[in-house]
Amino acid sequence: QVQLVESGGDLVQPGESLRLSCAASGSFSSIGAMAWYRQAPGKERKYVAGLSRAGDTNYVDSAKGRFTISRDNAKNTMYLQMDSLKPEDTAVYYCNALAQHDSTWTTYWGQGTQVTVSS
Repeated sequence: QVQLVESGGDLVQPGESLRLSCAASGSFSSIGAMAWYRQAPGKERKYVAGLSRAGDTNYVDSAKGRFTISRDNAKNTMYLQMDSLKPEDTAVYYCNALAQHDSTWTTYWGQGTQVTVSS
């Protein structure tokens, strides 16, 4: 099984930056695609950005040009660099990953890290 632990969430002012991290640990043979989701109070959890193991990236329109997703496969860690943060970015950010155990692929979620953008 896999544990995903997010870190880096904080309270910042509009226009500032944050870098979120997601570290995978546990028993697995491979980590596949990874992604970031976010959930604001009273709203559904939504996809923000994702990337394949090879480094192919994808972003929701609201994140394009401001957020950068990356990963370090040697460290089994994924990052989300968030620049020019806006109040509407306020949410709990969750890490999602596919992990292989023997020949079976399973999805995992982290517990989330709070990002608050406010003046």
